[in-house]
Amino acid sequence: MARQALAFVSAASKEAIAQRGVFTLAVSGGSTPIPLFRLLAGSDGTGAVDWGRAEVYWVDERCVKPESGDSNYGMVRRELLTKVESTRYYRMKGEDLPEKAAKDYEDLLSDHFSLGPGEFPRFDCILLGVGANGHTGSLFPDDPALRETRRLVLDVFSREAPQPRLTMTLPVLNNARCCIFLASGRQKNHILSTALNLMAAPLLPAQMVRPRDGKLCWIIDNNAYQG
Repeated sequence: MARQALAFVSAASKEAIAQRGVFTLAVSGGSTPIPLFRLLAGSDGTGAVDWGRAEVYWVDERCVKPESGDSNYGMVRRELLTKVESTRYYRMKGEDLPEKAAKDYEDLLSDHFSLGPGEFPRFDCILLGVGANGHTGSLFPDDPALRETRRLVLDVFSREAPQPRLTMTLPVLNNARCCIFLASGRQKNHILSTALNLMAAPLLPAQMVRPRDGKLCWIIDNNAYQG
């Protein structure tokens, strides 16, 4: 899985840098992307990404301090950012008041992507996971955040999450040039049978990620899929 994802991320980065001079990557937390981050940071991933021309953002974050073991930023920093020549990475500030943190990150995206009214950032690559309940990022089933059409980032409070969270919205995810889902483990069997049925009406947050003018890729291990 990690090697397949490495190939996709590397291709996306080279295309972006050749065409626009910069590679914009948005990452998620959880344990599933760690093998990919370790490949990107190790000798096997040498040259996969020109980190001097990369900008790293976060899809979502738990509302905790950055040194917390629950911090998505903390995990990515430990596994990847401290091991590559990346100086342009922009975390969501989970330690701030959730509403303020969401608005501040929204303002940061608007500034970095030079957005006008009604526009959304266009990331070159977004890495996503899927929970056993079908959530992705911090967009949970039946949450009002799924109906958001104008905001870039929201603070969300779900009964299915122990802490408040910050998350990019569906319009941002669906404006990406490439979205890559990583899914592993037998606990994902049931939910993937629904999430991967792209012909059906979307019921789960993960199903609702359908880039309008971009690529959608699912990378799944044998434990997660039983065909």
